[in-house]
Amino acid sequence: MNRHFPRIIDDVLAFKLRSKGAVLIEGIKGCGKSTSCYRQANSVIMMQDTETREQNIALAYTAASILLDKQPPLLIDEWQEAPILWDAVRAEVDKRDSFGQFLLTGSVSPLYDKAKEEIHHSGIGRITTMTMKPMSLYESEDSEGSVSLKDLFEGKPVASVSSKSLHDYAYYLCRGGWPKAIGVDKDVALEQAYDYYEQLVKTDFAKALDGDYSQEILQRLLRSYARHLSTSATKALIRKDVGTEAFSDKTFDRYYEALKKLFVIDDIPAWNPNIRSKARIQSSPIRQFCDPSIATAALGLSPEDLIDDLKTFGLFFESMCDRDLSIYASTMNGTLYHYRDSNGLETDAVIHLRNGRYGLVKIKLGRQSDIDSAAEHLQMLAKNIDTDYMRAPSFLMIVTAKNAAYTRPDGVHVVPLACLKP
Repeated sequence: MNRHFPRIIDDVLAFKLRSKGAVLIEGIKGCGKSTSCYRQANSVIMMQDTETREQNIALAYTAASILLDKQPPLLIDEWQEAPILWDAVRAEVDKRDSFGQFLLTGSVSPLYDKAKEEIHHSGIGRITTMTMKPMSLYESEDSEGSVSLKDLFEGKPVASVSSKSLHDYAYYLCRGGWPKAIGVDKDVALEQAYDYYEQLVKTDFAKALDGDYSQEILQRLLRSYARHLSTSATKALIRKDVGTEAFSDKTFDRYYEALKKLFVIDDIPAWNPNIRSKARIQSSPIRQFCDPSIATAALGLSPEDLIDDLKTFGLFFESMCDRDLSIYASTMNGTLYHYRDSNGLETDAVIHLRNGRYGLVKIKLGRQSDIDSAAEHLQMLAKNIDTDYMRAPSFLMIVTAKNAAYTRPDGVHVVPLACLKP
């Protein structure tokens, strides 16, 4: 049986619970939402439990106050099985006028069509929302955690060593951050992403679209997304790649929105800074899944396949870096963006904090020539920021799959992904 690995979100969840009447944790199925909430709840309602599901749903629609009358914090797992619970929880929070009353988990966004019909209040001020992703390398204890993102924002120097190899990173990519895949034999671990992919195609997506979809088209779309991972591929390009006339613009939009509501897709939005040049800033998002193992499962790739194709490996490695950086940034009220302009200046990730501080990041597997080029690009972009209107970057960093973490003479940090922590 898998042992429990503490999650970065646990402390944030505890604080949210102390400062709001109810907390909703949403995220892709199997990422560990329920486990984190169980550890902070005093009572639990499992809305998908086969023995009590019908009874709990009936109570939600006829006597919600009775259903909710349990010792707080009360966890309602997969609350969206009875969307009316959203308004009931909101009303109960108002009635009790106290923090820490409810925990809700959901693997489908409350914005999905069926829920929207039954939700009449936003929950603002009563229900706060958090998003959980599969585990980062630091959470799965595959990162030594010798380089802190917080320390980088404070200007502290970098000097450390990672023992991880390219083969290790290839395995982490295909295994993914699924809690069930951590701490078990490698062959068992690698199977978890395939299990999720199969369930998504055959079951979960059908629920999101009430069965009105084609498994074949969905699989083609997921494979196309995987092939264009970590790029700014347009909708037109993905449609062409899917290669069937049945995949119209309207169908793409329906499938895309459903995948977003299931938290499968996690595109990285564009950053829009004040810059000195007149270059046009590109607004297209970078295509990403919430975990790179979805891409390897969609394409049927093994760790050995990635080692044999370093170009694909590099794109998938960038996806894993984006997953981890976004998780680490969230502990600092930060958001992950990317930047690209018409002059060819770009950076793979921008970690932007609520207080206005930010760091610029390039991601490279580790060839020295690539690192040198990435450092040059970061410095050029930093010099192009108009500091009359916004701060200069707090740090410049290249995340790699190499072994050494160090600060170059030009001030750019080079850090292995397996050294990073929040």
